[in-house]
Amino acid sequence: MTPAARIQAGIELWQAVDAAPDSPADATANAWFRARRFIGAADRRALSDRLWAMLRAAPRLVWHLERARAPITPRTLMLAQLAVAERMAADAVGGLFNAARHGPAPLAEAEKRALSVLAGRRLDDPAMPEAVRLGVPDWLLPRLSARFGAALAVELAALETPAPTDLRVNLLKASREQAQAALAAEGIATEPTPFSPWGLRAEGRPPVTASRAFRDGLVEIQDEGSQLVAAMVDARPGMRVCDLCAGAAGKTLALAAAMGNRGHIVAADVSAARLEAAAKRLRRAGVTNVERRLIEPGAKWLKRAAGGFDRVLVDAPCTGTGTWRRRPDARLRLAEADLLELAEKQSVILERAARLVKPGGILVYATCSVLTDENEAQVDGFLARVPGFAMLPLAEVRARTGLPLPGDGPHLALTPARHRTDGFFAALLVREARA
Repeated sequence: MTPAARIQAGIELWQAVDAAPDSPADATANAWFRARRFIGAADRRALSDRLWAMLRAAPRLVWHLERARAPITPRTLMLAQLAVAERMAADAVGGLFNAARHGPAPLAEAEKRALSVLAGRRLDDPAMPEAVRLGVPDWLLPRLSARFGAALAVELAALETPAPTDLRVNLLKASREQAQAALAAEGIATEPTPFSPWGLRAEGRPPVTASRAFRDGLVEIQDEGSQLVAAMVDARPGMRVCDLCAGAAGKTLALAAAMGNRGHIVAADVSAARLEAAAKRLRRAGVTNVERRLIEPGAKWLKRAAGGFDRVLVDAPCTGTGTWRRRPDARLRLAEADLLELAEKQSVILERAARLVKPGGILVYATCSVLTDENEAQVDGFLARVPGFAMLPLAEVRARTGLPLPGDGPHLALTPARHRTDGFFAALLVREARA
């Protein structure tokens, strides 16, 4: 593609993402590229990189356009990206809008005026409100300030950086060393993750899913923080385990490998589509001890299973604020009403999960959020409402599992800035044994 054609394609890709607010940007982009298989790998990478950069910078780009009294359109956002974020000269930017083959139409007068104002500006401007500069909604800033204090800017900057590619080795099929060697033989260099005993990390975005190691089920793509949550469950061979919000079974796969396919796992979710997608992953991984269960209103199996599990994992639906490195579009779409609705849902799910835990068993509550409302507040509220449970401090979880879990607080609380993982929270709640 010519540089001008890339600009036009970038505008169209932004339009596709903007027109699908209920779909994650990566899913929309993948569908957009599948419909345009004529776009080569290098162009796809360039278009994706620019889209993700624009999504991360969007609040600041909009601020600059508003100061320039320019309309907010996909074309003007691209102008701001090129002139302000990428620091291109105005003449160079204007030259790309040249109506050449597959290129964008020439700039209208209003766009020319906007470009003349934008040229020479820097993406971060001292006059910006703090929420705009940090790229978060106004209503969320006080919550994040309370969570991170003096480290707020550092933590949010880390949430804007591209994430590495973390892989979990499937111990049912290979050791970490064997998987690392198999990937290296295909030109994919990795290093062991510092905290997860199952993890490998590759910098950037190597073509893992095209590798034989992935196709043969030796590895799965899974953030190290997610791996640690699964490891904290301490699922052992012969146990009965329930993954109550299993989704497409990422953590279920890790639990099955930890159990050596011995024992029984129920992977439950409210989405039949997600459970159906899980089936393919389970087959590829060679997992044989998992039963998939749909959670429907009045599901009888939930009542029959009361008190029947040694371990219950609740990877609760949440705002996903800890995954903004991978989903920069999520911060643009999050509303306060979403948080309030999710917090109520988390409370209901936690109480439902508690009924499944046998006396002496363990309930692990986890989110990929960095917000206190969804994490510590949920655990405190649960312990106040539901008798018979006690929290196991993180130091005791380390001693119990042998895992090098980072942090000195009572819970696992991971962030990109401190741990190079996604933002994750996990608390381990023990049900008292009957006298």
